[in-house]
Amino acid sequence: MRSLDCRTAFVSDVHLGTRDCRADYLLDFLQRLDCERLVLAGDIFDLWAMRRRVCWTTPQTAVLEHVLALADRGVDVVYIPGNHDEALRSLVGSEIRGVRILRDLEHRTADGRRFLVSHGDQFDAEVRHSRLQHLMGDLGYQVLLRLGRWVDRLRRLLRLPYWSLSAWAKTRVGRARDYIGRFEAAAARVARDRGFDGHIVGHIHKAGIHSRDGVLYCNTGDWVEHCTALIEDHGGFLHLVHWSDHVRLDASDTMQTARNSQLPQLPPELAWLGALPDPVTQRP
Repeated sequence: MRSLDCRTAFVSDVHLGTRDCRADYLLDFLQRLDCERLVLAGDIFDLWAMRRRVCWTTPQTAVLEHVLALADRGVDVVYIPGNHDEALRSLVGSEIRGVRILRDLEHRTADGRRFLVSHGDQFDAEVRHSRLQHLMGDLGYQVLLRLGRWVDRLRRLLRLPYWSLSAWAKTRVGRARDYIGRFEAAAARVARDRGFDGHIVGHIHKAGIHSRDGVLYCNTGDWVEHCTALIEDHGGFLHLVHWSDHVRLDASDTMQTARNSQLPQLPPELAWLGALPDPVTQRP
């Protein structure tokens, strides 16, 4: 595939530091990306999971290095922390090696439309099920991810295209569909009430773009299940890319994983990660 020439790229829910992060696909995406602005819309790191166990790979380090290289080349890189990397919210308003850290962003497209960009976890309190249902759902999701690793490994050996078991299961569970609908409605309402033309979010690992209640709802998806990003072209048109549809990675492409109890050795400009306060332990 040729380079991806665009005005803006929106990426979220990478979950660096975990086994299920598809950094191999994301690295390929970033290496082909030619943009003016890159928005990292939350959960780039999974600091919740990394407090228990760090699973770090060579492609994950390469992803960080490439993002910093983009900033060094003059790309406007914006980082909006999410709930899994919420400790970085203590750095909102600062800039690290050209990467601006913001709570949210007002993005104006090339055709003049105004979009609110946020992670989306601010809607959890009003759209989630009971805490017991949430915990049971989270347990089931983790089981699906574990099973999905074996499915992915087998499909790579058979040279079959990428397919996510957990993403497929979401489309079959009515409760998950109801949650997504309530989340979309909440995101659209906030954008409409604040006078925006649309709202760009992540958080729920369900990419999408459609009109909702008079505004454009956009969800960037994730790089755990779907390998998706939201792209703005030079005319202001927004569309999704499903990177696993463009790239096929063989089993031999998976690099050795380092499993540590602490963060791996990072470049000097990323050393501040090791000094971050512990994330809040309460989860939505």
